Amino acid sequence: MSTARPAGSPPPPVATPADPLAPLAALPGVPEAVESVRTAVDRAYGHRVMRRRSSEVSAEAALRGARASAALEGADWALEEVRRRSDFGTGEEPRAVGAALRVTAEAGQLLDIWQQSPLRVLARLHLVAAGGAAPDDSVGRPRRAGEPVEGPDLGLELPGADEVAARLDGLAQLVAAGSTAPALVTASVVHGELQVLRPFGSRNGLVARAAERVVLVGSGLDPKAICPAEVGQAEQGGDAYLKALHGYASGTPEGMVEWIAHCGRAVGLGVRESTAVCEALQRGAA
Repeated sequence: MSTARPAGSPPPPVATPADPLAPLAALPGVPEAVESVRTAVDRAYGHRVMRRRSSEVSAEAALRGARASAALEGADWALEEVRRRSDFGTGEEPRAVGAALRVTAEAGQLLDIWQQSPLRVLARLHLVAAGGAAPDDSVGRPRRAGEPVEGPDLGLELPGADEVAARLDGLAQLVAAGSTAPALVTASVVHGELQVLRPFGSRNGLVARAAERVVLVGSGLDPKAICPAEVGQAEQGGDAYLKALHGYASGTPEGMVEWIAHCGRAVGLGVRESTAVCEALQRGAA
């Protein structure tokens, strides 16, 4: 994670070793992305349907977010297919969809634990995502030296086990310490770091996106989980997702801005999806 800023840019409001995300929040383009997301989320929460039927909107957002997360793993199913199926135990695509549904649901149960023990949350998310489909002794723990990693090819060098352990510890310390940075910045870094590290032997993308969901909800930006960023990630397409992720992996200011802006657009598209759900509920069509 880079905290460098371009020459000539204004200093961040807070830039101490205890708050390494603050400089990212001040990079050119990031405040605009943060403000755009906040405006969009506030507008969604102001919809009249949210006064009476927010739980329905949240449930639909979770379903659509899980479907989208599975699509980014290569299991791109129609929403109605996901909605009607009950058996996800046979075949790689059904298992991926089932894992996405489970991990999305589990994320909402771990909000109170995240700040105190983020590594415990990540272990639990992986256990839920990969349990029953991976060797028992590899589930819920970071991979060891020489262990393979399953999942889509990100076109990025796979960090070694020692680097993974060190960077996971750093991420956990960062989360536990808190930050003045906006929720979008923190969520983007958590998502990007987990995708680049691929700390587990499988289902890393599902875990990374679920962890982003935990940050967005737990921070108070999206307390009712009605703005599924996963939908926006999938809607922008796999190529755009990988391009932005490579920007994060580069560690340059430009790359970090590209990734944070990409994640901001994903939240905005998730807001649009849930606004459409609100409109459908209002018309009696859903």
